[in-house]
Amino acid sequence: CPLWGPHIPRNPLMIWRHSTLELRHRRRAATIAAMSEIHGEPQADPPQHTLDQVPMPLPSPHAAALRKVTEGIEVGAASRGWDRPPALYALVPTAQLLATDDVPEDVLASLREAWDGTPEHLSAILQDSIPNDELEEVLPKLAWPESVFGSALTVERIIVPPSVEDEAPDDPQEALNFISNHPARTDVRLTIGVTREGDSWCAVRARTFDDPERVGKGENLVPALVEALRMGFNPDVQDA
Repeated sequence: CPLWGPHIPRNPLMIWRHSTLELRHRRRAATIAAMSEIHGEPQADPPQHTLDQVPMPLPSPHAAALRKVTEGIEVGAASRGWDRPPALYALVPTAQLLATDDVPEDVLASLREAWDGTPEHLSAILQDSIPNDELEEVLPKLAWPESVFGSALTVERIIVPPSVEDEAPDDPQEALNFISNHPARTDVRLTIGVTREGDSWCAVRARTFDDPERVGKGENLVPALVEALRMGFNPDVQDA
């Protein structure tokens, strides 16, 4: 397999399908979390503490590097606009790439310009395409080489409140039409990054609030996709 690419057990190079809907009831928890992050829906009040009682923990250097590269991928995806196919990235330490002999000089120049000088800094390397309708099946079967420290994904989805999912017809095609035309639908772009060490970071942007100041961010906003990406670094789980 390529130096920076995963082993994929079957050929994923198929024609992209631009539908951004997969109606899966197991996504309900992720949908609720994403909708809450986007719309600011009220949640139970957390226990009240003063700042000196509960200091805000700083992310580790590797976690901070993951957040930076994931948010950079999100900004890049936003600049390309909506109605785009999924994009999968290998996350590789920039210092490691700079020390590689066969990296083209123009790429090296871009890497040097973006590098912050730390060993934790990560660069995103775009991978071969995976069809949107096979994404959740293929992701857990990826096997990244040791040279890759993490992976990231951008994908567009349609989300609706759980009550709308309950109203959807059982027939998949009818359900797709029902959800796609429902007034409560929300188009979102999900950007998820994970590392071998288990860190994760997510960014969720809604089409109706397409503003960099309104991007929801958190460690586990899309649990199903976070877990699917993590499995690419845990072959023992794949073989279980």
